[in-house]
Amino acid sequence: MDSFPDMGSPNSGNSSVNTENLASSSAGTSSPGTSRLSRYENQKRRDWNTFGQYLKNHRPPLSLSRCSGAHILEYLRYLDQSGKTKVHTPMCPFYGHPSPPAPCPCPLRQAWGSLDALIGRLRAAYEENGGKSETNPFGARAVRLYLREVRDLQSKARGISYEKKRKRPPPQQSDAQPSASPPGEG
Repeated sequence: MDSFPDMGSPNSGNSSVNTENLASSSAGTSSPGTSRLSRYENQKRRDWNTFGQYLKNHRPPLSLSRCSGAHILEYLRYLDQSGKTKVHTPMCPFYGHPSPPAPCPCPLRQAWGSLDALIGRLRAAYEENGGKSETNPFGARAVRLYLREVRDLQSKARGISYEKKRKRPPPQQSDAQPSASPPGEG
């Protein structure tokens, strides 16, 4: 069975990893010669360790090398159990209302933004720990489609349209000389 490497291990090119080192690597203690990790790096390490525990507790236990996009979807659905975002169903009278006036029995789920950020961190951690980008299960098409579906479903349920921010093109410089008229005239 594959195990998970310590995020800071120098032999991160090795795809077999050691799950026993996970608890000690995430303890937050740093030796005098090491620098403190950024908030992002700490979160990435915690997410990686949590995913490692999920694989270890999976029935039957699942190795990282056998992990596919379908397993990642299973993990994301498992995380919904601890979600805090109310997602109204189409049958709910508050479906499409950003601020419902009363409670309803609709399920709590993980917010799309949280899932999207989580997948980004796990995708990076997979490659940092020796995984090849071509075989990265966190970048699988099924995972991307699932995230898009969750985003669309949640935005409709809240009545908020999601518009992807587009990069503005750089201002074009014209080759023509500006007119010689003084400012204020014309």
